[in-house]
Amino acid sequence: MYVPRNPQISKEHFTVYQQEISQREKIHERCKNICPPKDTFERTLLHTHDKSRTDLEQVPKIFMKPDFALDDSLTFNSVLPWSHFNTAGGKGNRDAASSKLLQEKLSHYLDIVEVNIAHQISLRSEAFFHAMTSQHELQDYLKKTSQAVKMLRDKIAQIDKVMCEGSLHILRLALTRNNCVKVYNKLKLMATVHQTQPTVQVLLSTSEFVGALDLIATTQEVLQQELQGIHSFRHLGSQLCELEKLIDKMMIAEFSTYSHSDLNRPLEDDCQVLEEERLVSLVFGLLKQRKLNFLEIYGEKMIITAKNIIKQCVINKVSQIEEIDTDVVVKLADQMRMLNFPQWFELLKDIFSKFTIFLQRVKATLNIIHSVVLSVLDKNQRTRELEEISQQKNAAKDNTLDTEVAYLIHEGMFISDAFTEGELTPVAVDTTSQRNASPNSEPCSSDSVSEPECTTDSSSSKEQTASSAIPGGVDILVSEDMRLTDSELGKLANNIQELLYSASDICHDRAVKFLMSRAKDGFLEKLNSMEFITLSRLMETFILDTEQICGRKSMSLLGALQSQANKFVNRFHEERKTKLSLLLDNERWKQADVPAEFQDLVDSISDGKIALPEKKSGATEERKPAEVLIVEGQQYAVVGTVLLLIRIILEYCQCVDNIPSVTTDMLTRLSDLLKYFNSRSCQLVLGAGALQVVGLKTITTKNLALSSRCLQLIVHYIPVIRAHFEARLPPKQYSMLRHFDHITKDYHDHIAEISAKLVAIMDSLFDKLLSKYEVKAPVPSACFRNICKQMTKMHEAIFDLLPEEQTQMLFLRINASYKLHLKKQLSHLNVINDGGPQNGLVTADVAFYTGNLQALKGLKDLDLNMAEIWEQKR
Repeated sequence: MYVPRNPQISKEHFTVYQQEISQREKIHERCKNICPPKDTFERTLLHTHDKSRTDLEQVPKIFMKPDFALDDSLTFNSVLPWSHFNTAGGKGNRDAASSKLLQEKLSHYLDIVEVNIAHQISLRSEAFFHAMTSQHELQDYLKKTSQAVKMLRDKIAQIDKVMCEGSLHILRLALTRNNCVKVYNKLKLMATVHQTQPTVQVLLSTSEFVGALDLIATTQEVLQQELQGIHSFRHLGSQLCELEKLIDKMMIAEFSTYSHSDLNRPLEDDCQVLEEERLVSLVFGLLKQRKLNFLEIYGEKMIITAKNIIKQCVINKVSQIEEIDTDVVVKLADQMRMLNFPQWFELLKDIFSKFTIFLQRVKATLNIIHSVVLSVLDKNQRTRELEEISQQKNAAKDNTLDTEVAYLIHEGMFISDAFTEGELTPVAVDTTSQRNASPNSEPCSSDSVSEPECTTDSSSSKEQTASSAIPGGVDILVSEDMRLTDSELGKLANNIQELLYSASDICHDRAVKFLMSRAKDGFLEKLNSMEFITLSRLMETFILDTEQICGRKSMSLLGALQSQANKFVNRFHEERKTKLSLLLDNERWKQADVPAEFQDLVDSISDGKIALPEKKSGATEERKPAEVLIVEGQQYAVVGTVLLLIRIILEYCQCVDNIPSVTTDMLTRLSDLLKYFNSRSCQLVLGAGALQVVGLKTITTKNLALSSRCLQLIVHYIPVIRAHFEARLPPKQYSMLRHFDHITKDYHDHIAEISAKLVAIMDSLFDKLLSKYEVKAPVPSACFRNICKQMTKMHEAIFDLLPEEQTQMLFLRINASYKLHLKKQLSHLNVINDGGPQNGLVTADVAFYTGNLQALKGLKDLDLNMAEIWEQKR
């Protein structure tokens, strides 16, 4: 194992250390001699301290107080009692001794204190003298340092003079120049703000409300930001606020004046919108100030104008009628009621025409207002989008922007700021010159933004505008400082549309009042069918025109028309029902001749036209009346009442075509009319009411047959009438057509009752004659000759009235009744079919009856089957 050997250490190894430490050792020895050892010093100090403390305890504590002062009476009396200074009486020697003793005591106290002070000084004498020695060395060091500092200052001064003084002077001049530019721009801004009120007055004199409001808003913002604290402008802000309130009132008054001028100008003027630029400017100003009640003002003006239109039309019309004495009839409404229908109709037509033009103008004006509102709404949306894009770009720019180091130089400014302002100043000057050169620029906005210090975000945003075009061709500038939200603008746009609907309602309401004013004396209810139809068509045309203009159907005039139509229908129906009643009460139920015009009427129905034909002046007089009415090849023998009833039915159908709104009412009334004719004719003929009403002696078979044929004619036309109404009824009201089914059934029942009545007449005759029948010569017997005579009369009475088929069916039923009564009588006489003499007599009579019956016209091929008269053999 290897063990390393330690090297030989000599004094030379410590030479370097001794040289380094020797100087320190000398300083240590010197300090040691000056300052005694710690323990010796502490012991000496402790002993001395104890002795001094003992001596000091002899001194009264009053002298040791921090607030010791002889000027205090208590302290003075304690230190120098007065009793030692009182020399009166016999105590003089004793007092002098006590005073001397007090003086010695105080001297002793003084000596103790001085000794302690001297002792304390002696303890610190070495440190004091050492400090004095160190002071000299310190003064030497300070002298050398001062000389070095002086040399350094001289060098720095030379460097400052050669390298820095010129550059710093340039920077100071740049800062001074920038400050001067700021002061100049601030003064120019103040001068511009000072001119705000005169400029606003000039703008208001030309009705430039938007420009005046923008100028006030910009000035107020400059006062709050750039010129805050300027003493001379301390009242300008409140003055501008009052001026802004005044402008609000002026705009409201101006819009009211504009509305009055626009709505009350002559309706013959072709211009749709009056002073469109003025309207656009007013609307923008009102929107800017959130004065949204201007639509209510326009609505009030519309009501007044609508009243004036009717009043002026009535005045113009009345002045043209010479028969109306305006001095006697003072009230305008009474003058209007004196017009006859053609005159009043022309007046109403003129009013409707004026109302149509009025609504077109209102729509054009509201379209301009609506376009302004939409342009502001569109600009708000685009501005919001641009702000979002700008915020995104700024956020990205802030993330990538490096921080530049700025050096503090003079008066708290930075080098980078100084250079930046020096670069921006020319740009600001150029901007100022450009804005001052632009026409119609506001003084405040043009000057206040010329320097970068005065250009604020809000004021610069007001300079950014977007150009939009109104449909009328006016270019507008939409400012971005509109205070309205999107919801408010959308609500305002809806209110504009509602105002247009309200304009239509106003016109309709005024028209209704005009109609009601004329209808007070029952004028409208007295109109004939053609006059009412003409009036109805005019009103329906006006309703459609207003609906096309305003986009919504107003119901007031339509309701008034429906109300008048209902009254017209009632009167129409009552007149015709009364007429029919009078006709029936005077009807003698005899066959009437058919005039050519009624035949033409029926022919027109056959061609598919359910309408009253036009009267032919010459051709009708040359044609003679016909005996029967020919309907689709069939002959109808009718009474005069039925001919007029057919015409009345066609009047109902034509009224439905002319006034579609009364279709359901007309259907009900026509059903009532047909039912009335059926029931009343039944009372008069079957019920023999005509005997008392008209004075007929008896109801003959011819009356019955004629009544049946008249009913059949009406039944023939019921399907045609039903189809006519069905084509004009809405599907949900098809259920009303069941009235025609009920009427048809009632008519068929009535016809069947008439047929039964005819059979009953012959049945009673057979019963009367055959009950007296005796089987004996001669042949034919008188009974059968009488029966054949009555059958011939029956045939003659009905054959020309009823169709051949109906006549045959009727005689078959009569023959059946005859066979029944004959069979009953033969059974009563016990005459049987045995081939005997009685059987032969009966067979001869029956053969006579059969021959006569079949000899009648149209009954040749009638199967009588006379074998049924005999009872079957048992």
